[in-house]
Amino acid sequence: MIRIGLAGWGDHDSFHVGKVPPQERLREYAAHFPLVEVDSSFYAVQPARNFAKWVKETPERFGFVVKAYQGMTGHLRGKPLYSDDIEMTVAFLDSLKPVVAAGRLECVLFQYPPWFACTKENVAQLRVVRERMGNLPCALEFRHESWFLEEMRERTLAFMRKERWIHTVCDEPQVSPGSVPLVLESTDADLTLVRFHGRNASGWRQSNDANWREVRYLYRYKPDELTEWADRLKLLAERSKRVAVIFNNNSGGDAADNALSLMAMLPDAEEGTGPRQLDLF
Repeated sequence: MIRIGLAGWGDHDSFHVGKVPPQERLREYAAHFPLVEVDSSFYAVQPARNFAKWVKETPERFGFVVKAYQGMTGHLRGKPLYSDDIEMTVAFLDSLKPVVAAGRLECVLFQYPPWFACTKENVAQLRVVRERMGNLPCALEFRHESWFLEEMRERTLAFMRKERWIHTVCDEPQVSPGSVPLVLESTDADLTLVRFHGRNASGWRQSNDANWREVRYLYRYKPDELTEWADRLKLLAERSKRVAVIFNNNSGGDAADNALSLMAMLPDAEEGTGPRQLDLF
């Protein structure tokens, strides 16, 4: 089963076209897509009431890919909000309880930064983090090429299988060393996560600019690129029961259009099931 969605539900202009009030956007989003990536959890551990509200606003089959809090992946800059990693992890797990209880957690996404290289210390850290997350499904995304260099690729995949990490297959610019190559492999029989970041190589390098987020993900996938990916997703679907796909290329409002185009290429891909407030397409 292939499920396609977007990173966030509130800023897709081509989807909402300014007609849906903010408080109704998740319901409208869920009418068209079967899952979403929650990015707000990266910037702050969300109150459990937020997840309870989002669960209530969406259909029973709707899934959530929840991004791990930035303090859990080494992104945090500034004063920590928690006394130690244990307290931070407990707070994050508590926030997830409503979505876990509802059976709607697709996975927790641990996206590590470009400076998180393949070292013994970092491998040990990944073991600790995975143990703390218990039986929750956890996806792992790297941003440093060292994990998938030719001499490390199979060892990294074997490690992920052993430690129960779901592989995040990335489509992103190839900018050494701060990106990973395309690795079409599954490490979990139940789920593989695929994330589309675009292919804006020049924007990917501009990490020091004030508007780097807007520049980095500015890319619109061409029809032939999506066609190629439709075949790849079918292959991954033979290796995992479910394939969750997230489009993150929304700097120019392209994510929703690209996601809908890819869904049209995959007749068996699951669609949204909620009531549609407006015919936006």
